[in-house]
Amino acid sequence: MKKIILLVSLTIASLGWSQENIIKFKADVTNKNGDIIFIKNGRIIVKEIKGDANGHFEASFEAKNGMYSLYDGAEYADLYLESGYDLQMKMDASQFDETIAYTGIGAAENNFLAKKNLSEAAYDWDEILGMNEADFNKAVGTKFAASLKEIENSKLDPDFIALQKKSIEGEEKGIKQYFAEKLAKAKFNNTASPSFEYENHAGGKAKLEDFKGKYVYIDVWATWCGPCRAEIPSLKMVEEKYHGKNIAFLSISVDTDKDHEKWKTFVTEKQLGGVQLFADKNWTSDFIKYFEINSIPRFLLIDPTGKVVNADADRPSNPRLQKTLDALLK
Repeated sequence: MKKIILLVSLTIASLGWSQENIIKFKADVTNKNGDIIFIKNGRIIVKEIKGDANGHFEASFEAKNGMYSLYDGAEYADLYLESGYDLQMKMDASQFDETIAYTGIGAAENNFLAKKNLSEAAYDWDEILGMNEADFNKAVGTKFAASLKEIENSKLDPDFIALQKKSIEGEEKGIKQYFAEKLAKAKFNNTASPSFEYENHAGGKAKLEDFKGKYVYIDVWATWCGPCRAEIPSLKMVEEKYHGKNIAFLSISVDTDKDHEKWKTFVTEKQLGGVQLFADKNWTSDFIKYFEINSIPRFLLIDPTGKVVNADADRPSNPRLQKTLDALLK
């Protein structure tokens, strides 16, 4: 969720740009994650700042006024930069959000951002997103109203305040859209799942009915999907933990026909577990279309009778998945 908020903030950033001028930046970092600090505008690297053996980073560079991100090789932090800023930062990278502190010209705005990032990291979005619609709207309305009031009363730079207000409005819109999509997926819960019959990497074909009497955890993925591949280690761990339990783990690839051999090789080389299936018509396969799957990875959980427990189940990397499975399989 922190990543979602950061992306929204950076999208708003261009609205505050003005003239170019020199910005001075220094950082003293203990337990550094790398030898370079990157100042970024979205995916564009504005400045690479090389540090010394003691974790001291220093540079002067030109940049337009507005929002940026600081990346130390492992974590991100928001930055607000204006022409004429002479900004010094101190932090312990092993406690990234908790220790960032600024002094110098521009410190007030950036200390505000550091405090905001820390509070966002502690905010329990999973709990909020698990609420019913009425409680969700109330909680989100209260949170963002408080955020707007805080920035309006901050007496910080007017341009910074304007950017933050737009950012807050964008964040609220993004969270509400995400929740609406989550509700749309929930319409499938407690309904009978459609079947499928797909090529099984182990040989032959497999259909949903083959697993009747067991819970079925389905991973819809593709070999080219970075976030899908990032879940593989966690999925292997979950499969191992529940091996021998009343649950089957299925992975359905939506790779295109031209990548069929690539899929077969990938499954073999990466020693993927569970039941590995290849959808007959990739994104237009009936099962995929029924659940309106248009982004991956997507996970589904089906009960032993073939009913959908959750059409938007937690990812393997989310500890909440194991809590759910523990409760169902006890």
